[in-house]
Amino acid sequence: MLSATSVPVVEATLPVVGAHLDAITSVFYESMLTENPELTNLFSRSAQATGEQRQALAGAVAAFATHLIGAGPDPVVFEHIIDRIAHRHCALGIRPEQYTTVGKYLLRAVGTVLGDAVTPEIAAAWDEVYWLFAARLIGREARIYAQAGVDDTDPWRDYLVINKVAEADDTVSLLLAPVDGEPAPPFLPGQYVTIAVDLPDGSRQLRQYSLSQAPGGGALRITVRRVRGRDGAPDGLISGFLHDQVEAGDKLRLSQPYGDLVLRPGDTPLLLVSAGVGITPMAAILDHVARTTPAREVVAVHADRTPDRHPLRADMSVNGARLRSFTSRVWYEDSTGRIDVDEIPLPAEAEVYLCGPVPFMREVRAGLHRRGVPDERIRYEVFGSEQWRA
Repeated sequence: MLSATSVPVVEATLPVVGAHLDAITSVFYESMLTENPELTNLFSRSAQATGEQRQALAGAVAAFATHLIGAGPDPVVFEHIIDRIAHRHCALGIRPEQYTTVGKYLLRAVGTVLGDAVTPEIAAAWDEVYWLFAARLIGREARIYAQAGVDDTDPWRDYLVINKVAEADDTVSLLLAPVDGEPAPPFLPGQYVTIAVDLPDGSRQLRQYSLSQAPGGGALRITVRRVRGRDGAPDGLISGFLHDQVEAGDKLRLSQPYGDLVLRPGDTPLLLVSAGVGITPMAAILDHVARTTPAREVVAVHADRTPDRHPLRADMSVNGARLRSFTSRVWYEDSTGRIDVDEIPLPAEAEVYLCGPVPFMREVRAGLHRRGVPDERIRYEVFGSEQWRA
C-alpha cells in the first residue's frame, strides 16, 4: 500500500503527471537507451517508432498510481494486469536489477519535463509508486521463472527449424525442435514464446508469437503473419526476417512458453473468437480440446479480410471434426462484411476466448456484454500497449 503521507501527494499530482506522461516517457526512453544501448534489444523498433512503447509505459504508470489511491480498477482485475505484464517480462528475460535502471531514468524524466514543480516531497511520493509497482512485478516474475524452470540470467534455448509451411497469404508456420535433443517444454494451450533474432546489423530484436498447436509431438509451432507498415509505420522487422531469411535447417533462440490466456480445465462450452493471425492461440486451444475432451462443445468464430488471408483454416476444420459438437462461423470483410456479434452462436454459460486487433476485441466484448456475457467469462490476449489496460 502507498504510505499515508504519499497518498494525498499522488492524488494531487496525478492529473499533472498524467497530462505530461507522453512527454515524460519520450524523455525516459531517449535518455535511457542513449546511455544504455544494450537495453535497446529489449524494445521493439516498430513500437518505438510508432510511439506504442511510450503508450504502454504511460498506461502502466497511470493505471498503477490510480489503483494505489483507490480510484482504479477492481483489485482482482488489476492482479490480472500484473500477471499479464509479468508473463510478458519473463518472456523477454527481464531481470530484477533492470528495474533499478528503469526507475532511475523514469524519475529523472519526470523532473526534466515538470521542472521546478517537482518538489522533494513529490519526487519521493512518485518514487514510492514506482517501487511498489516494481516490487510486485519482481515477486511475480520470480515465481513464473521458477515454475518454468528458468534461470533469468540465461533464459534462452536453441531450436532447429524443422519445417516451414505457407498457411495463407503473408502467413507461414515454423515447426521448431530443441537443438539439444531434449523434448520441447510443456505448455498450456494459449501461451506464447519469444523469438530472439540476431539481425544482419548485429542487433538483436525480440518478438512474441503464440504457439499454434497443442502440446505434444516433441516440437513447438508458431504461425507468423508478415506485418505491413501502414500510415507511415515501418514494416514488421522480425516478421519480415522470419518470412524472407529463415528456412528449414536454420536455428533460432526461443524463450520458455509464457502467457496467462490459457484454457481453463472443465467441460463448459467454449466460444473461440479471433481475427487475423489472432487465430493462433485458438488453434492451439481447439487442438488440445480435440485431443483431451472431445465431448466439450466448441464454437469457433473467425474474421479476416479475404479467404486467402485466413490462416490455419484446415487445422481448425480437422480438429473441429474430432469433436462431438463443433460450430464454425467465418466473416470475410471483402465479401460478407464485418463480424456481427449478434449472429455469433452463443452456448449457455460459454467461456469466451478472444484474440485479434484491439478495436475488434473491444467491439466483440461490447456485443457479448449486450448479450449478457459477464466479464469473468471473457478472456483475451493482447500484444502491445493495450496489455496494460483493465
